[in-house]
Amino acid sequence: MAAAVHPLNRRSFLVTTGLAVGTAAALPAVAGPARAAARRSSGKLTADPFTLGVASGDPDHDGFVLWTRLALEPLAEDGLGGMPPRDVSVEWQVASDPRFRKIERRGVATARPESAHSVHVELNGLRPDRDYWYRFRAAGYVSPVGRARTAPRPDTFGPALAMAFVSCSQFEHGYFTAYRRLAEEHPDLVLHLGDYQYEYRADTYTIPGGNVRDHEGPETVTLANYRQRHAQYKSDPDLQAAHAAAPWLVVFDDHEVENNWAGWVPEASSDTPDPEEFQRRRAAAFQAYYENMPLRRSSVPNGPNIQIYRRVRWGRLANFHMLDTRQFRDDQACGDGYKECAAASDPSRSITGPRQERWLLDGFRRSAARWDIIGQQVFFAQRDNNAGPAKVTSMDAWDGYVASRERITRGWIEAGVRNPVVLTGDVHAHWASELKLDYDDPTGKTVGTELVCTSITSGGDGADSNPADHPFLKINPHLKFYNNQRGYVMTRIGKGEMRADFKTLSTVRTRDAEASIKATFVIEDRVPGLNQTYLRPYVSTMEARAQRDLGEETVRSETQRP
Repeated sequence: MAAAVHPLNRRSFLVTTGLAVGTAAALPAVAGPARAAARRSSGKLTADPFTLGVASGDPDHDGFVLWTRLALEPLAEDGLGGMPPRDVSVEWQVASDPRFRKIERRGVATARPESAHSVHVELNGLRPDRDYWYRFRAAGYVSPVGRARTAPRPDTFGPALAMAFVSCSQFEHGYFTAYRRLAEEHPDLVLHLGDYQYEYRADTYTIPGGNVRDHEGPETVTLANYRQRHAQYKSDPDLQAAHAAAPWLVVFDDHEVENNWAGWVPEASSDTPDPEEFQRRRAAAFQAYYENMPLRRSSVPNGPNIQIYRRVRWGRLANFHMLDTRQFRDDQACGDGYKECAAASDPSRSITGPRQERWLLDGFRRSAARWDIIGQQVFFAQRDNNAGPAKVTSMDAWDGYVASRERITRGWIEAGVRNPVVLTGDVHAHWASELKLDYDDPTGKTVGTELVCTSITSGGDGADSNPADHPFLKINPHLKFYNNQRGYVMTRIGKGEMRADFKTLSTVRTRDAEASIKATFVIEDRVPGLNQTYLRPYVSTMEARAQRDLGEETVRSETQRP
């Protein structure tokens, strides 16, 4: 297990390190264009530029990526963070202790205006399977401290891995308390499975009771729009805490560009319906995504294209196959939504594209890991919402690409993958399911497991319920769990089992809600499927039961967008 991190606030960090720094001026909530322009023209950093925090990502056995982005005025309308139009030298340090008594590596990176003054440092040559701490310094200002961790050596298992996974953080729908609670668990690794930020202008995507806070700026279409939106999210202290707590593996879903886009096809009601406009929008979104994430240089965008699917190895314990189910997919069948749709079974249709599919199947064949974990965006198992003979499923999920799902499932079976586990986001609710090759045969063999995390905030508070009351679980016996509250999933992965705690918060409308376990499931080595070891009791009034239709709630929450 990783050593516990002793958090330092900014004041204690500066005192204990003995570094002399300038006084950081408090930033206003919104920076006016005139003020941002004045700061840029001065050529000086007149305030703390580390307003967006720090992050690490994509760990290897001998290194990881370090990230920061300089911004004097995070919400500047031009997306440039109020920074002067010049290169800025940024020192970085990596230490083997949180107080930096023993600095292992140091260097200087250049934050350039054409990259929104973002910094990506790819490190290697570090020792495997241990914690490191890092920080940056620019113009006399020192960043917060972050913790990173290297993976075990490729020929060793290392200790059990504490891994959390999250998705769907709509800034307007609530406070990011779930990120804070995740950080307090000191995970070794965090997976973000998409919808890190949302594209909508204020008061467009609203929830019952009204949104808690507002997006700044218009719907994101231009590079300036996306940079500003990422900066608004990164300014949140709870999100910064989660990034600083552990290295992240990130993949995007749809809202990092636009709701339900597919390949080169924009949303039906898109602000950028013209193909060339949408291509420019994709390029802008991907550029801003790379600038704001701890990604390796292999993910530097090439115009409207980005290499985001990749494989990260955690010693002999686990392979993480991180997928891209947006950029290469065929358009959603039958006009999207929940449909009975024969085209969904067309064998020529793919959600990954042929090249990524071959890459994934080859990874299965080459794997010698104890656990093969597929980190991806949309629901993998079949979810039929019709109790009769019709099969009505979500065209935006793998149900809209049935043959693609079957090829990949058959691929891990034929490769003899020891423990296949699919991790999923997107649907704003906790789910757990057992995977089948043929979902129409409920007696068929279980061949894998899927764990689905709820949203950080998207959809608002939601509500607790008895999982057995959800009609989808009655129609689909391979579905084993459902909960519609906000939170995250915390896992512990060892050689003998993978344990998953589904964490929930009572509210995201106010700050500082506590997290608690709603359910715990265990997956045993070589035994695909779910063993429930805990379920928090649910108590409701008869009135609440009579007023709720969980099936309708699920369809509405997944399909209703502006």
